[in-house]
Amino acid sequence: EVCTMINKKYSEFLPSMQSAEELVAQVEGLSNNIDLLKAGIENEVQRDLNVAVAEFTELKQQLERDTLVLSVLRKLQEFDAAIKECSSALQEKQYVAAAQQLEKARSSLRSLESRRGFELKILKALGTELTVQTQNMIYHLGEEWQKLVVWKLPPSKGSSSLEAVVLSELHLHTVPPQDEDTAVPPVAAVLQALAVLGELHSKLKDFGHLLLQYILKPLISHPSLEPVPEEQPDVFILRFRSQELVLDESSPMEVFEKIKLVFEALHKYLLNVPLEQPGEGRKEGRVTLAELLGELIWEELSDCLIHNCLVSSIPTNSSKLEQYKEVIESTEEFEKALKKMQLLKEDTTALLKYACNVDSHFANKKCQDVIMAARNLMTSEIHNTVKITPDSSTALPELPDPGSGDHVKAPRGSSLVPSGTVSVGSESRLSPFTLCLPSCRISSSVQQLVQLAYHTLLEATASTDLCCVQLFDCVRNIFQLFYEVVPTYHRENLQKLPQLAAIHHNNCMYIAHHLLTLGHQFRYRSTSVLSNGAATFVDLVPGFRRLGMECFLAQMRVQKGEILERLSSARNFSNMDDEENYCAANKAIKQVLHQLRRLGMVWQDVLPVNVYCKAMGALLNTALAEIVTRIAALEDISAEDADRLYSLCRIMVEEGPQVFTPLLEEDENKKYQEEVPVYVQKWMTFKELMIILQANLQEIVDQWADGKGPLAEEFSAAEVKSLIRALFQNTERRAAALAKIK
Repeated sequence: EVCTMINKKYSEFLPSMQSAEELVAQVEGLSNNIDLLKAGIENEVQRDLNVAVAEFTELKQQLERDTLVLSVLRKLQEFDAAIKECSSALQEKQYVAAAQQLEKARSSLRSLESRRGFELKILKALGTELTVQTQNMIYHLGEEWQKLVVWKLPPSKGSSSLEAVVLSELHLHTVPPQDEDTAVPPVAAVLQALAVLGELHSKLKDFGHLLLQYILKPLISHPSLEPVPEEQPDVFILRFRSQELVLDESSPMEVFEKIKLVFEALHKYLLNVPLEQPGEGRKEGRVTLAELLGELIWEELSDCLIHNCLVSSIPTNSSKLEQYKEVIESTEEFEKALKKMQLLKEDTTALLKYACNVDSHFANKKCQDVIMAARNLMTSEIHNTVKITPDSSTALPELPDPGSGDHVKAPRGSSLVPSGTVSVGSESRLSPFTLCLPSCRISSSVQQLVQLAYHTLLEATASTDLCCVQLFDCVRNIFQLFYEVVPTYHRENLQKLPQLAAIHHNNCMYIAHHLLTLGHQFRYRSTSVLSNGAATFVDLVPGFRRLGMECFLAQMRVQKGEILERLSSARNFSNMDDEENYCAANKAIKQVLHQLRRLGMVWQDVLPVNVYCKAMGALLNTALAEIVTRIAALEDISAEDADRLYSLCRIMVEEGPQVFTPLLEEDENKKYQEEVPVYVQKWMTFKELMIILQANLQEIVDQWADGKGPLAEEFSAAEVKSLIRALFQNTERRAAALAKIK
């Protein structure tokens, strides 16, 4: 059984083994075939494939080269064709077609030049050819433009004087003549061709410059000039004529009408030409010549209209502001007319804005005029004076009654009086001259300056709030300008001339006097912003008083210096028995009196009486005090010395009061001459010194009266003893007298 099973298994295994062996043999055969095939591919097919790829790449590059060459040749052919067509179109005077062909040629050349790594020597030649053709074209168009627009200008080119403008003419040959052979191409063709070539801007710029210089600006600046348009079958001529007997300034309405007339004529014959302007962001690329010209000249023209026409038309008086509405309406109509002709863009309103802002311009102009007028007054001569008296009515504007109008009533006088002071009863009245400026002389220019301030503030109260504030500030500026300008501008004269120093002192006091109430007087004008009480000039008052005082005190110091210098030549009043010394002292005193008399005359009727008397008193006091000091310091005075010193002092006492002549009327001055002791502090001291020079020892002791007499009022015990020792010899009587002086 076992053997049988083995045989059975073997007989089953044998066929499968044989089939497996056959399969192995087939696989080996197949593997050999694959190896052979692989070797074949690697050796033959790969080589053929590499060759094919190389051939394909070469063919591709050749194709690219050929394509490039073909496109270059096509562009060259296009360039050549365009240049030829341009030349033929130019001969036939088809300027737009010629210009377009030129631009086509330019585009072809640009395309050729933009190819990197492909540079042909021919391109340089083509560029030169294109430049030549372009310049030729521009020259022809320029010739045509000059035939269309002919300027006939005077020989003195560049001048825009009235005589030159009257000789100027503008001829527009924009209508072709009947003769076909010499037919000028229509203006549109020439302008369109120039636009295509990019030359229109420069041509229009030149035209705009001439238009401004010889037509528009002269029409604005010369009121007598008038445009005279003339239409003929084949030409439009614009001439000018000058009218005689016209005003210095023409109104804006007249100027606008003249300029509108010129633009209407230009629009009809030249500017109403539609042009293709591609690539400029305009609607459909279309634009009229008027728009282009407007862009070039409007800014300069509007500036000229504002500065040479509208500025001068601005009223200088607020009452005329209402009439200015006519100018505003006229300006609006003028701008509308120009916009209709397409010379202006819809959003352009420079002129109208300026005209509508008339309040601000009025204020600026008024302020400028006021400051200029004020400055002229400040730099005019100080010595031209007018007399100011408490009852004189100065030429100031009538101000309204503060009780009138709808406003808050002014507080009653009693509420302003501080507690503790006695108020004036209702039946009593203050003098009408209370708080008035004393009689004196001031510069007429300063009186006019104050009048100018009043009139300007009156103008301010009738103006708009903005204008009112500006004018109020302007008035403050006037006074601040005076404070700065006058002392500097007139410095030399104020230092040298005592009369001018006195007038300047009065001027400053006069201004300060008015500044106290200047703002308050306008407070109750109900419509004004000045009514809130903030408009005041009081803060300027101390500065002006100080300015006047400092100038006058500086002059006083100069005069005192001169008095002391003259007295210094009196040789200390010593040894008067020496004739030479006496003559020197006598001369010094005469010179001082002469100086005081001269000052008394130049200040007469100029300074207020009280200031005059104080000033003359102070100067005379300086002289007397110096003489007293010098004599009191002497150590030895002989009897002859004493007599001579007395005679010198008597001259001062007799002639000193005569220098007080504050008024022109001689009789009225006596009162002030008698009051000399009031104004001269050392007057009684001087008189006591004279008594000592003539008195004996007993009289001096009596005058002293144990320190209670008049002598003791003026001199100290030491000074009296010193004088006794100088006047009297050393005796027992002198010793007794000295003992009583204590």
